[in-house]
Amino acid sequence: MTATVTDLYPTRGAREVAVPRQDPVVWSGPGAPGPFGAAELRDYDRDGFVPVEQLITPEEVATYRAELDRLIADPAVRADERAIVEPASQAVRSVFEVHRISEVFAGLVRDPRVVGRARQLLGSDVYVHQSRINVKPGFGASGFYWHSDFETWHAEDGLPRMRTVSVSIALTENHDTNGGLMIMPGSHRTFLGCAGETPRDNYKRSLKMQEAGTPSDAALTGFAEEHGIKLFTGPAGSATWFDCNCMHGSGDNITPFPRSNVFIVFNSVENTAVEPFASPARRPEFIGARDFTPVG
Repeated sequence: MTATVTDLYPTRGAREVAVPRQDPVVWSGPGAPGPFGAAELRDYDRDGFVPVEQLITPEEVATYRAELDRLIADPAVRADERAIVEPASQAVRSVFEVHRISEVFAGLVRDPRVVGRARQLLGSDVYVHQSRINVKPGFGASGFYWHSDFETWHAEDGLPRMRTVSVSIALTENHDTNGGLMIMPGSHRTFLGCAGETPRDNYKRSLKMQEAGTPSDAALTGFAEEHGIKLFTGPAGSATWFDCNCMHGSGDNITPFPRSNVFIVFNSVENTAVEPFASPARRPEFIGARDFTPVG
């Protein structure tokens, strides 16, 4: 008999509904030992994100950039369902489950500078719910519309609580012009349940352009007026850690300069996925993992 899991964050119903967050942000407490200092933990708790100026060295950046280039040039990777291409240019946009495809990126996931911060924020051992490289080439790569990752992971993957953190590690310089990450500081404190049902196999569309699970213009205007918008820039090797419920997005990249990064989602082993809360079926495991083996 399967135990019933209470849905604390209803979404994809007849109307849009905002509810206060019912979970901690820093699960281990403000003074928890680990790579983050006390001030960084306070900033993360307040804003929902914290930047790290240099998470990996220039030499390591070169290694990961070379591996990214190798993967997107490999015809076998391009033919794999885990590779997502731009609708217009047919250039590779993302490659999912990259820590399973590449031992180089698997090593990055296990790096204490990376997994140690995830454990510190989530207060437990962690596993990888999702990983990918985002290429975002120049001259027209499309952006990602405003959304909360948790809304999707809750609705379509079955993550019960907000005990998940993402890290975006820059492998190219993030300018203020090449489609960088934008977050509304403090938006992680409110869950916005979106209106509308989830289509079957929605992931096939949403990985290229998200429609289901996107907030209304009125809701986004209210969030932006209350919280403002922070645009992240920085050199290759910098990183941004952000809470699963941050309202975030990125614009198109119409510059000549690519914006490539590796994106890792860590979830607590105490928050493993159940059945989707608002979808007719689970997404594939390369998008939402069902292997809950702790990292390391």
